[in-house]
This record gives sequence, C-alpha cells and structure tokens, in this order.
Amino acid sequence: MIENLTKLFVNSGFANLTIGNWIMFILAGILIYLAIKKQYEPLLLIPISFGVVLANLPLADMGSYGKGIIGLIYSGGIKTELLPPIIFLGIGVLTDFRPLLKRPITFLLGAAAQLGIFIAALGSAYLFGFTPQEAASIGIIGGADGPTTIFLTSKLAPHLLGPVALAAYSYMSLVPIIQPPVLRLLTTKKERAIDMREPGNISRKAVIIFPIFSGGIASLAVPSSAPLMGMLMFGNLLRESGVTDRLKKTAGGALIDTVTIFLGIAVGATMSSDQFLNPQTLMIFGLGAAAFIFSTAGGILLAKFINLFLPEKKKINPCIGAAGVSAVPMAARVVQDFVSESTNGKVNPIMAAMGPNVAGVIGSAVAAGVFLALFS
Repeated sequence: MIENLTKLFVNSGFANLTIGNWIMFILAGILIYLAIKKQYEPLLLIPISFGVVLANLPLADMGSYGKGIIGLIYSGGIKTELLPPIIFLGIGVLTDFRPLLKRPITFLLGAAAQLGIFIAALGSAYLFGFTPQEAASIGIIGGADGPTTIFLTSKLAPHLLGPVALAAYSYMSLVPIIQPPVLRLLTTKKERAIDMREPGNISRKAVIIFPIFSGGIASLAVPSSAPLMGMLMFGNLLRESGVTDRLKKTAGGALIDTVTIFLGIAVGATMSSDQFLNPQTLMIFGLGAAAFIFSTAGGILLAKFINLFLPEKKKINPCIGAAGVSAVPMAARVVQDFVSESTNGKVNPIMAAMGPNVAGVIGSAVAAGVFLALFS
C-alpha cells in the first residue's frame, strides 16, 4: 500500500515541481493581479497568465510545444498564421479611419512612430548578437501591436514567442506610464498648447474606397504584409459598407473575443520555465522598452520637424505624434490626458491624436511585412 502511494506521488506533478515552475507561477500571479486590480490589458493578460500556469504544470503536457490541447491550438492557430490575421479582421471592424482621412499628414506621424522598431532591431543584432530573425521579432515590440508581434515572431523566431509577446503586451498596458515622461522631455509648453481645429467631414464614398485602395497598395508594395493588411482592411470595409451589419457584429464581437482567448492562452503556454528563465528574456524586455521609447519619440520629433514648414495657424500639436504607436485607442487617450492636464483643459486633441494612432496600426503591419520579406 505504502509502495503504491509512494509510486503515485513520485509520478505526480508535486514531486516534479522545480524552482523554475514556482517562479513562473509567481509571475503568472503578478500578471493576474495587474490585469484585475490595475486593469492592464485584462482581456489578454488573463489568458496569457493562465497559459503560463498550464505550461508549468509538470507532466501535464499543457504547454504550447506539447501534444495536448494547448499544443493543438498553437500548431493549428499560431504556427499556421491563422489567429493573428483574424484578430486584425476584428480590429478593422473596430477602427474608424476618419480622423486619419481628415488629416492625411498624420500618416507620416504613424510611420515615424515605427522608428523604435528598426532601432531596436539593429541594436539587437549588432550590439547583443541576436540573429536577424530574432532581432526583427524583438524590434517589432516597438510597434505596440500584439497580434503583429505574435504573427511575425511565430514565423521568424518561434522560440522567442513567449517573452516577446509578453513584453509587447506589457508595454502596451504601460503606455500611460512610459509615454508622459517622453512627451514632457521633447515638447515645450507652447507646443502642447497648440490647438488644432477639427477638419470637415469625410464622405461615405471616401471611407468605403479607403480600405480597398490602401489595402491593395500596401499589399502590392509589401506582399508579405497582405495577411495582416488584407484582413484589417476587409474588416474595415465590413464596418463602413453599411450593408453587412451581421458580419460586422460577428467579426468585431464574438469572433475576435473567441480568437483572443485561444491566442492568449497559447502564447502564455509557450512560457515554460526552461524556455523563459534565461538572460535572453531580460535583454528582450530591455530592448522592447527602448523600442517603445524611440517609437514614441519618433512621432513627436517628426511633428516638430513638419511644424518648421507650416504657417502658424496650421501647426501640428507635436504631442499627437506619440499616438503613432498602434496601441489603439490607449495612446491617443494618453496624449489627450497629458495635453489637457498641461493646458488646464483648454486643449483637447483626442480626435487629432486618433489619426496617427490608427496610422500606426497600418505602419506596424507594413514593418512586419518588410521584416518577413527580408528575413523569412
């Protein structure tokens, strides 16, 4: 009897727990706390953190690289590139490109806010010895776009998917903490007080043509971006056509929620202790932070440069350049709160900031396509 009980215990998960497993359980607990108490990206951090718990249960075969149910989700949904583009379909449905179309110049701010992607990628490769594929996967963190990060990393450096995705979503949730110091450093009180007038309305024809035209042009220019850009603009066409309400509600509701669950738990389950607990992970988080800071700075600095050539009445509030990172709509809200607080509520650039914000979604998808074309 005692021999059987001993054998049962030896073959249980309790007997096979390691210090690494316990560290990962603590990390998962911290993520769950932040998601619930602080409401940091709860729709993503809770599935990711529970995936971390599952991946670190000894002998349970619940990691993404195993043959259990999570392994099936990972193999069928992430390795096949299925889930991230479907997320982009839902994002397209939920995105209003009118602020961008009203101020086409904010396309440039969205592009400039991808600066951190390329700086971090170059730094990763030349300063820290990562391979080009790994460096590209780390750099894309600076785009502040979780699905794009997962899409690119799963193709170029799947062994880094856990730390890279966690860094991306962590920094997305920390936008209200990371961006204000950069805004304060790079802008003056006079610049923060620039009040941008709201342009006129955009015609229905324009908002219908835009997703077809821009999706086609981007996919022709960078074909490897087509899975993301195509689904993003298809979702936006469902939104703007006015005749596909049922499809719009499904893609922007139940479908994106379902995919988010599977995507989050599969990404979290890549983070077994042996894959996650190493010095490389710390470097990834450090480089990701640098990418995010440089991306924020890139949008601000380009806006300041453009202002050198604009008449006084048409100058851009450079703070809206910080919203060029594609954390929609959080980055735009951070800009709004920062500027409003700096001007005692006199200037409220939320709609102007939404232009570069949605442009950043396009920019990060194109940047991912460029990396795929160069390194896949």
